[in-house]
Amino acid sequence: MMVDDESLEAWFCREVLPLERSLTAFIRRNWRVPAEVADLVQDVYERVLSGASRGLPIHVSAYVYAIARNHLISRARRDQVVCLDLVADLEGVEANVDELTPERFASARAELRRLQAGLEGLPPRCREIVELRKVKGLSSKDVAARLGIGIDAVDQQTSKGMRALTDFLFGGEGQDIRIERQRSKMRGRHGA
Repeated sequence: MMVDDESLEAWFCREVLPLERSLTAFIRRNWRVPAEVADLVQDVYERVLSGASRGLPIHVSAYVYAIARNHLISRARRDQVVCLDLVADLEGVEANVDELTPERFASARAELRRLQAGLEGLPPRCREIVELRKVKGLSSKDVAARLGIGIDAVDQQTSKGMRALTDFLFGGEGQDIRIERQRSKMRGRHGA
């Protein structure tokens, strides 16, 4: 089943981009040419997107690190700068992505706080729909039935909310968040 471009982009921003720092560190630890690290990260992203376009993986971090590991091995072999100890080291690497170091714990807590702030900035109905769909895992049909609205409305609000959250998480204001703040300011000026 092919994944449409909009869903693929949203998935990539939501699931893969947050791994960039640890992915870069993984590649830096396992590649001897520091100047090539950024290019290798981009190569991995390209392969991740290509593979995910045929179906989104369930275990994203394991998927990304497996692609990174395999790419480093094939690149080392292809470049014929085959340091046997480098390839042997990479083949023995089991990227323990679930290892919770103090830095990862602190980073995850900060990301959760930022996500919560982004959710709180969404308009109430949009926030409710995003929470039901993405946090509680309900289907569009279940959310529509629960809230007494159409499935299309659920899908539109989910898409709108996720775009705003993605924008907010990556340093923007979030379109919907900005709109809600403007409405609050207008209500405050008019005493409403």
